[in-house]
Amino acid sequence: GRDPSVKEIAAHLEMLPEKVMELLNLTREPTSLDAEVSDESDSTISDFVANPDAELPSEAVEAAALRHEVGEVLSSLTPREEKVIRMRYGIGEPTQYSLEEIGSRFALTRERIRQIEIKALRKLRHATRRKTLEAFSQAC
Repeated sequence: GRDPSVKEIAAHLEMLPEKVMELLNLTREPTSLDAEVSDESDSTISDFVANPDAELPSEAVEAAALRHEVGEVLSSLTPREEKVIRMRYGIGEPTQYSLEEIGSRFALTRERIRQIEIKALRKLRHATRRKTLEAFSQAC
């Protein structure tokens, strides 16, 4: 006939009824992460679950600082050189572009884009620009 009571289960297992209740609660139906925490709040269970893939705040700050420093160094180039470097290496761009793709964007030959890239990289290797990024990398 009937399901045993919590007290009966506890007595049979020689456990405290509270422990039996705790174990029974573990076997309940799964709860959706989209379920609201309470009637008084719009928060869902997923709002309180840690995301292991989330970036740490300190890493986000460092990444923002690096983007700023790279932007500062690149802004010392001519606008065309800066855009070529950004496109070529995917800095602030959705992808890295080939010399041909960049050339078609600027209506220049692949060879001319290569020359612009080399000149820009030479400028970036200059001591003052390099020191800016080296100082940042040592600080992190």
